[in-house]
Amino acid sequence: MDTRYADAFERFLSTFPGYAATSALDALRASDYARLDALGHVYLDYTGGGLFSSSQIRRHQDLLLGSVLGNPHSGNPTSRASSGLVDEARAAVLGFFNADPAEYGVIFAANASGALKLVGESFPFGPGGRYLLTYDNHNSVNGIREYARRLGARVTYVPVCSPELRCDPDVVRAELELAPAGTPCLFAYPAQSNFSGVQHPLEWVAWARERGWRVLLDCAAFAPTNRLDLAGVKPDFVPLSFYKMFGYPTGIGALIYRHEALRELRRPWFAGGTITVASVQGDGWHHLAPGHSGFEDGTVDYLSLPAVTIGLEHLASVGIDLIHERVMALTGWLVDRLAALAHTSGARLARVFGPTELARRGGTIAFYLLAPDGMPYDVRALEAAAGRSGISLRTGCFCNPGDGEVAHGITRDDMALCFVGSAPAVTFEDCTETIRFSTGKTPNTMRASFGLASNFADAYALVAFAERFKDVPADPVTGAPALL
Repeated sequence: MDTRYADAFERFLSTFPGYAATSALDALRASDYARLDALGHVYLDYTGGGLFSSSQIRRHQDLLLGSVLGNPHSGNPTSRASSGLVDEARAAVLGFFNADPAEYGVIFAANASGALKLVGESFPFGPGGRYLLTYDNHNSVNGIREYARRLGARVTYVPVCSPELRCDPDVVRAELELAPAGTPCLFAYPAQSNFSGVQHPLEWVAWARERGWRVLLDCAAFAPTNRLDLAGVKPDFVPLSFYKMFGYPTGIGALIYRHEALRELRRPWFAGGTITVASVQGDGWHHLAPGHSGFEDGTVDYLSLPAVTIGLEHLASVGIDLIHERVMALTGWLVDRLAALAHTSGARLARVFGPTELARRGGTIAFYLLAPDGMPYDVRALEAAAGRSGISLRTGCFCNPGDGEVAHGITRDDMALCFVGSAPAVTFEDCTETIRFSTGKTPNTMRASFGLASNFADAYALVAFAERFKDVPADPVTGAPALL
């Protein structure tokens, strides 16, 4: 073992002693995620997508090869077998999140974005109503504003504030006090930002509901490494993507819903499987199926849904609290090391956006690497260089424009450069270059994130990569480090 690595690991363990208790995850990585090390991958994009275990694939394959499964919309033996597996998956989701079936149900969709669209298109927005959301929502949550505005509801954003990219809780509470009585209002926020890793108070759910709001708690970035107990926290809608939690399958997400909240939704259309009966002869005659059936368009992915049950069982067997302990230790170390990196001049080599302490944050870290003159290196060049070293991280805005705009000091006038004028910048790359050229600001970020199969070597590899750029100037035209 490299002496420098061994010394770093020893210091890491002394600072984060809880990591030693997660050694079972090292054995799991060696058995169920062996391809990572066999192929030389340093995977640091768990917020983008989780990794599946070998045992998940084997279990799902064995189930499919040992079964004959038909379209569940029937009563024949193969259909009944599929229906049973679909019901098992629905029960597994509720069980994993400790959600009482008498209070909660599950709608399966293609992903969290599909689940969010169901809420957006069906929520009874109208004049006098409100859609309140935080700046740091994912674009799939931001997109609901188009439905709200079209139906006459008022859309309000609560800003996040530098440097931690958190919302002022007093501002949130003040806005929540303004729910018009008897008018449908929706409050949406992420349990964890997919940009900064900020974790907002789950107590906001109860506060909002007590004041008449329906609450959409986006848990797509939160659920893979944090415990969500729906017996204690009771949002009305919880969107999820299962591939972010356990890697496979990639085409199924869910909307966990409170029954009383779902009854208020009004679907603007119907499809096969969503109605009990329809007629082409009447004037719009159809009856929407009750509960989840009215919102699952067409036939659910009944061959993949057993893999959801298998994936949830895999996570449960590993232990979400064990995963959380490891992820937070690695996060704390990486944030500390990035903050400590410096050029010989003393100028910092890295800048972390968001919390630099572990309190109320998750395992997602947004950052820049900085040239000696303080300007950020071009992140696309760094992403490519990291890739050549076998490191998978992410760059961009991560579909989270609010966090990115505040983190990089991008003003409304700056963003207007991308939307107004005779030739607006219509792609993210064009917009980035337009703003950089016009203002000197760089609205593009790097992101590393940890998950179930992460280990210290992954975090160490990223720091070692960053250290390569100590005292390296940036190309004055491209912004890329001069050594690339």
